[in-house]
Amino acid sequence: MRRSEAREHALKARTTKQSSKKGKVWLVGAGPSDPGLFTLKGKAVLSMAEVVVYDALVSAGVLAMIPDHAERIYVGKRAGDHAMAQEQINELLVKKALEGKRVVRLKGGDPFLFGRGAEEILKLREHGIAYEVVPGVTSAIAVPAYNGIPVTDRNHASSVHIITGHKRADKPLKLPFEAYVKTQGTLVFLMGLSALSDIVHGLLHAGMDPKTPAAVMERGTTASQRRVIAPLHGIEAAVNEADMQTPAIIVVGSVVELSDKLSWYEKLPLFGRRFVLTRPKERMDELTQMLRMRGAEVIEQPVIETKPMVLKETVALDYDWLVFTSPAGVHTFIQMLWDTGRDVRSLGNMKIAVIGSGTKSALREYGLVADLIPEVYDGESLGTLLGENLVDQSRVLIARSSIGNPKLVTCMRERASALGKTLTIKDLAIYQTLEKKNHVTSITQFLAEDTIDGIYFTSASTVRAFLRANTKADPTKIKALCIGEMTANEARKAGMNVYVAEEASVEGLLQLTESIYTNEKK
Repeated sequence: MRRSEAREHALKARTTKQSSKKGKVWLVGAGPSDPGLFTLKGKAVLSMAEVVVYDALVSAGVLAMIPDHAERIYVGKRAGDHAMAQEQINELLVKKALEGKRVVRLKGGDPFLFGRGAEEILKLREHGIAYEVVPGVTSAIAVPAYNGIPVTDRNHASSVHIITGHKRADKPLKLPFEAYVKTQGTLVFLMGLSALSDIVHGLLHAGMDPKTPAAVMERGTTASQRRVIAPLHGIEAAVNEADMQTPAIIVVGSVVELSDKLSWYEKLPLFGRRFVLTRPKERMDELTQMLRMRGAEVIEQPVIETKPMVLKETVALDYDWLVFTSPAGVHTFIQMLWDTGRDVRSLGNMKIAVIGSGTKSALREYGLVADLIPEVYDGESLGTLLGENLVDQSRVLIARSSIGNPKLVTCMRERASALGKTLTIKDLAIYQTLEKKNHVTSITQFLAEDTIDGIYFTSASTVRAFLRANTKADPTKIKALCIGEMTANEARKAGMNVYVAEEASVEGLLQLTESIYTNEKK
């Protein structure tokens, strides 16, 4: 178990010990769509959840952070389509808390900004249920910022007013427009696209200058982000012409003029791109962060997971070489040592060979350095290299997946034999690679809309598992970004459009991505 996992385990243990028969509810703001804007406290609380009750506007990136063991309950509300009435949501939170569960009520944006969080808390108080509120970054501030619009500026507006534009069907929007106009501040309307006509006419009728700049921003902080800017009197026509859709935010005020000068998000090299990652959840972070820092939207859909094997006997360590083919092999092997009362000192004078920079980095986490790594990151190359470098009568322990590439052993034996050397090889399966039941928001809609730019595959098993998890996907429309030739061959067999990284590493995948997408127009 790594240090971060140990800390999380201890935190959960303390939380469980402190809880009484009644559970506890945390109202957590998930922020806007970019998961990078989810707060550190929100993420920490979510990691302890036993039940997660979440809304429609919580992004797939945040949903991917929900623990696998947690019960997930969708209660999203869209115009004319409510999965659950508010009263039922209130009762659901009470019910789950009374079961003694740690419940996270996950809301888009901030739970107290038009989120009906207060209603939920009042119901919890009626039943004596403990609760906490974890504020979130509101889209009213974040979305304009991602569009280069500061909601206040000393040369334009000294106040900002956040207003709900939601109205009931067939009823006029009743707002104090005269008061809003008198403030001379920035007006931000949430949930107001369907009421845009009422908003425009209300402001004009209250005396606002028809030339006041206005912006409508759709799907802010995502790869689909776009905006329309026009004078207040012309914003309706501009929105209709652009066919703007919800979720959208309306900003009215002179600060909108700054958008062209201050815009930055769309200037990032991978802005507007949407990618899917299929590798195991614990191996997502590095590539995910690299892509998001470059402006891409990343959907995590881990389709495989690794589970330690139960070994019948303690593994002897009387070998000359120890071979790892993946980071999962390194982490599982070290955990196996710890579980049997040993640590890295037990490795003695054993030398270590690995495939790939990722596996090399995993070793360094435990203070170990690889002695041998092939230029080409695959089993054949490592096997051949070992066959050349090992001395006669060397004893080799390979610690890897139960579905490891057999060519590693074959090539090692063949090359050693050609050089007149005899090797003793133990090929030990220490973990299984299993298909994972996917909890993350389905990507079927994105695939159907052809709005996914690329899907990353890091092993042949991820290709097979992805296709089984997404049976409606058309492989011929998938751009597969593959880490090596074995993975690429599996994707080609399925009919995908295949691109292969020059180096089988996270850095190689990133270089491949930038070579394709930063020079390609959408």
